[in-house]
Amino acid sequence: MFNKITANLNFQTDALVLRAERQRLISSNIANVDTPGYVARDFDFAKTLKAATEGESSVQEQMRLLSTTDAKHIPVPTVNFGKDKDQRLGYSLSAQPALDNNTVDMDRERANFVDNAVRYEATLRFINGSSRTLLSAITGQ
Repeated sequence: MFNKITANLNFQTDALVLRAERQRLISSNIANVDTPGYVARDFDFAKTLKAATEGESSVQEQMRLLSTTDAKHIPVPTVNFGKDKDQRLGYSLSAQPALDNNTVDMDRERANFVDNAVRYEATLRFINGSSRTLLSAITGQ
């Protein structure tokens, strides 16, 4: 019974954690706009959230996983969820080639940053509203 009550909040909590991770990635991309050879990183939010909600382990556990393609590589934090453990952070393709091979498109990153921030705030408001609804049901007001 309690699982049915908290299932929606668990989904929103997972979404909030993923939104925070995506905000961190976008911020990293913006911070490295002038770094020669830097390749912008991102992940498919919808696909990752679906994998997180269908997976056996929690989002927090999965966020700690590190991934490398070779034993000599420096581990890069990834977002691996669900049964398909090969989901990794994607690389953004350059819409406009740069002489220094940097793939950060500031217009795209700004738009992604604002969009993700608005969705993060909406998720917070939804969790807050759900908590208030549960509290009012418990107190009988």
